[in-house]
Amino acid sequence: MNDSTRFSFNNEDSLLIAMEKQQIDVHFHCREGFCGACRTKLLSGEVEYKVDPLACIDDDEILACCCIPISDVEIQTY
Repeated sequence: MNDSTRFSFNNEDSLLIAMEKQQIDVHFHCREGFCGACRTKLLSGEVEYKVDPLACIDDDEILACCCIPISDVEIQTY
């Protein structure tokens, strides 16, 4: 994210849904981990996936549409 934004959310929402609830503009298409459009760089923290993503991502990337942070996370959107 260009600006630093901090917020809390429940552990039931994906990171994408939580960001949308905060009115943070996030690029996405499928919401299921297929396309990779929501690819985000994970700078710190840990996430777990609700479903195994099928899109190819680098080791330092996550798919916001299908992951749930399990700790505080810091991300950088593309």
